[in-house]
Amino acid sequence: MSDRIVLSGVRGRGFHGVFEHERREGQEFVVDVALTVDLAAAGASDDLVDTVNYGEIGAAALARIEGEPFDLIERLAEVIAGDALSHSAVDEVTVTVHKPQAPVGVPFGDVTVSVTRQRHPVPVVIALGANLVRGEDSPADTLTAAVADLEIDVRLTGIRVSPTYDTTPVGGPPGQPDYANAVLVARTTLSPASLLRALHAVEAGFDRTREVRWGARTLDLDLVQYGDPASGTDVVSERPHLTLPHPRAHERAFVLVPWLAVDPAAALRRGGDVVAVADLVGAVDTHGVRLAEDES
Repeated sequence: MSDRIVLSGVRGRGFHGVFEHERREGQEFVVDVALTVDLAAAGASDDLVDTVNYGEIGAAALARIEGEPFDLIERLAEVIAGDALSHSAVDEVTVTVHKPQAPVGVPFGDVTVSVTRQRHPVPVVIALGANLVRGEDSPADTLTAAVADLEIDVRLTGIRVSPTYDTTPVGGPPGQPDYANAVLVARTTLSPASLLRALHAVEAGFDRTREVRWGARTLDLDLVQYGDPASGTDVVSERPHLTLPHPRAHERAFVLVPWLAVDPAAALRRGGDVVAVADLVGAVDTHGVRLAEDES
């Protein structure tokens, strides 16, 4: 992904430096911030909520310039980068701090320090499903292949995958074949929007189409949860293109049963509450969810 927002030349007077006169008299600092952001949703919606407010980014950078003094501009760049990455839409940030009045002792034009930082890895939950044969691959084979693609093509680490379950279709047109379902838990440095785009790209690689809602499919990858609700770090979104946590996960046995199998301590946010997945499983009908024969 190459979408970027660049804010250049944020200027302010700060008191950063290792010398006493720098701390006493201060000097001008200039900051550039380049954000890697998935801008597809904003381009489609024309809505500020789907992008990053660069006014807020600039205000935060200026507050750091004029705020707590640091010995090194390396530290100033680091904290500005951390502020930018606190926005859930930002995948990566490059911060350049200019110190044009630095006490270098020789004629010079500028001194700059640039740092590039990615998001810290956060836990994610992805539900996998398929019920159409693709070539010579059964739906269960497709799930296995999809996990391999997720490991190679998507920025996921620490992948753990549940056993595969055969499940009775829920909703959608009648007469569908049974599904193969599984749940994957992992960690990612992608933003929620970028991760969802990457999941859709993997689906497309398996010839996924969206002609009929809840219809038969070669592959379905649902982003169920992003972050950790137990620590309050999960992302909650009600945007049409990004609804988190998944609005129907709490009632879907074909998600809850494999999720519990791969993570017995799992929890899901429901409104203002955080509920153990084990408790949610106990409240749904699980008769249509059967461990696949080759998993028995």
